[in-house]
Amino acid sequence: MDLTLVEIVGYLASIGVLCSFTMKDVKKLRMVNIVGCLLFVIYGFMMPTLRVGLPIIITNAAIMGINLYYLFVAKQS
Repeated sequence: MDLTLVEIVGYLASIGVLCSFTMKDVKKLRMVNIVGCLLFVIYGFMMPTLRVGLPIIITNAAIMGINLYYLFVAKQS
């Protein structure tokens, strides 16, 4: 099974996001999810055309922004 670099990044991104949902600590969940989302953004840019990758980039960049907001701006109790 020969995987391309694009496929490897995609699988790593999926694993990162999936693992984040197993976390009990919300701060840790957000940090792991940010890594997964960042990998998905990279994966989106690696798509053959931006037209294909743009929905992946926009969605995961937005989720990253939300996670960063709740980690650093909003004070969690």
